[in-house]
Amino acid sequence: MRSSGPPDSRAGLRGQTAEPNSSRDNTADRDLLRDLLIMGGALFILTLLTYGFTTQWDVPFPRDKTTLVVGRDFLNFWMYGRAAFTPDPSRFYDATIYNDALSVLLGPGYPGQNVPNPPNALVVMAPFGLLPYALALACWTTIGLLAFFVECRRAFPDWRALLVVALSPAALMCLISGQSSFLTTAALFASLAALDRRPALAGLLIGLLTIKPQLGVLFPMMLVASGRWRVIAYASLTAAALFAASVAIGGLHGWYDYVTKGLQTMEEVLRDARGIAVPFQASVFMNFRGLLGDRIAEGFQMIAAACAAAGVIAVFRYRGDAHPAVLRAFFLACTVSASPYMGIYDVLPVTCAAVALIPLGALDGRGSRLAQLVFWLPALQLLFGNVQLPGPGLIAPAFALYLGWQLFAPARGTAWLDEVRAAIG
Repeated sequence: MRSSGPPDSRAGLRGQTAEPNSSRDNTADRDLLRDLLIMGGALFILTLLTYGFTTQWDVPFPRDKTTLVVGRDFLNFWMYGRAAFTPDPSRFYDATIYNDALSVLLGPGYPGQNVPNPPNALVVMAPFGLLPYALALACWTTIGLLAFFVECRRAFPDWRALLVVALSPAALMCLISGQSSFLTTAALFASLAALDRRPALAGLLIGLLTIKPQLGVLFPMMLVASGRWRVIAYASLTAAALFAASVAIGGLHGWYDYVTKGLQTMEEVLRDARGIAVPFQASVFMNFRGLLGDRIAEGFQMIAAACAAAGVIAVFRYRGDAHPAVLRAFFLACTVSASPYMGIYDVLPVTCAAVALIPLGALDGRGSRLAQLVFWLPALQLLFGNVQLPGPGLIAPAFALYLGWQLFAPARGTAWLDEVRAAIG
């Protein structure tokens, strides 16, 4: 029912045994990784060079050509961290109050922003609020990159394959925006690897991920389906401790303000009639709302979420002995499919998981094409989203469907297992 090995375990994709097949040719996999590295690296370097040359590097708040502060989303984290040391930190859930505070700090006319994270994020962001902005951003980025490389390196038999992910569009968007995706990817990979070997660590990391709730929405289904009750207990204790710490800092009314004001602001972002947020959201809902309207798009999102939850329950209940790398990719693809609020930087975990399957030889031709689409998902969402066309939001559900089909299709199981066993063993 479950897999006790680390993500690079030699177990078969469905826990079955199979003799190695020495006839498998890994040339196509190597060529695919090379192509992704070259094209992704070119986009990464050219974009960063352009960004750097068009930015006004004035201290203490350098501005890019859109007049946003460098590390644009980290500004919200930093402001919330500073607010932790004031009498009423939850006042920033009121978008008007928050943007007035930004105007005082950065001058009038700064583009509107909002604080999207729940009050337990105060515990994590408070230390960064004690530092000057530029130093805080540098520390945040360095910690995130170190955690990403240290933890995710274990999922790749060759570090050069991880370099493909580090130069992916999702990593690029995380770096430019100052988002948390390097840290959350490391936390997700570490928690999934530690589920059976170190349940306390897994529970601690899953509990910490409650500060980014859209990334942990399917963990309860997965943990219950696989009977990992100790992990559930540790995750619950961690979440409760974060809640208690947030109440100690900002009071219980902070959560009331988050529910009544913070979540309302996020809903307004999702339903923005001008579609400003569409290019930056890789969800099913955001892909269809511009073409079909909110109601129909909500219906599609509900179907996607229900299918993702059912898929996670079924796979971790009946195919939990599959290869951990495939289970990880399936779970993260379902996670992206389930939430209506999924930034293009938040697809870094599934990008990493998809690319990790390539050097393992775990993908056939169709799977390789889908992994490529996952890799390019943020760029495609920016392209399609700017003209309000759907498409990229279906990539993660398609990849999850492919992996689920491979895990359950009995007619195709043996040959696929033979190939993968030969590639990884």
